Amino acid sequence: MSAETGADIDLSVRLGRLQLPNPLMVASGTFGYAREMAGLVDLSRLGAIIPKTITREPRAGNRPARTVETACGLLNSIGLDNDGIEAFTRHHLPYLAGLGAPIVVSIAGRTVDEFVALAEILDEASGVAALELNISCPNVSGGVDFGTDAELCRQVVSRVRASCSLPVMAKLTPNVTSIAAMARAAAEGGADAISLINTCQAMAVDWKRRRPRLGGVLGGLSGPAIKPIALRAVFQARQAVDVPIVGIGGIATLDDVMEFLVTGASAVQIGTANFYDPTVSIRILDQLPDAIETLDAHDVTSVVGTLAC
Repeated sequence: MSAETGADIDLSVRLGRLQLPNPLMVASGTFGYAREMAGLVDLSRLGAIIPKTITREPRAGNRPARTVETACGLLNSIGLDNDGIEAFTRHHLPYLAGLGAPIVVSIAGRTVDEFVALAEILDEASGVAALELNISCPNVSGGVDFGTDAELCRQVVSRVRASCSLPVMAKLTPNVTSIAAMARAAAEGGADAISLINTCQAMAVDWKRRRPRLGGVLGGLSGPAIKPIALRAVFQARQAVDVPIVGIGGIATLDDVMEFLVTGASAVQIGTANFYDPTVSIRILDQLPDAIETLDAHDVTSVVGTLAC
């Protein structure tokens, strides 16, 4: 291929009110507060950075062990360990806001009012491009309540949307009977985009000690093992709603990204792969224009949801 191949491809994407320079985001909980990656990645080139989920008060997280490697995946039970909203806005956000990439802040609350309070604080802060509502964490008490009950999902999205001017993404769990029903609830609540999937609830066992391997017993499975589940969820959500979708789950290569795009995702989040290859997002970003051109397209949007069934 010549040096000019893919040079004129438009990689920008729009997720409701959120405009991104390209579709490659890094997932919450897998990129720290970005300081950890600064020496390895040109952070300004990322489509968006999503720091670890923030709660109203600091959380210590679950007891060890917190991670276990599995076949083709990673099992974690971190428990939303974070510094809390006050430390985030005072210490982390000013750094993040100066990186040159859109900053999407992931928030989690025990109640709808907590989600709203966090949204109102971040609406007044400088440097926040959008919010991602983590209503799907399987590793904390009540973490998936808002993501498994359609009415609660609709309520929290609607209340947050009404309380702030920021674009809102709802992050959904695969641990439901119908992902389509949850996607419709988020859309009806006013979500600018739906991100899916969060981790699949799972566990690992040490049979010799007759004990679970995770301190929290159950955890969330991520990595290549869940990619087929994530693709299925994106496909079903795309059929159910017109709201833009962000695909997450087992993405580690250019082929993975392209599979999610043609299946119906307008953007993607790379998660577990960051742990063993922090430069993966930039490498895929460099390869993406040629892949788009291979499909005789001139922009990302033209290939989204073009899967022939």
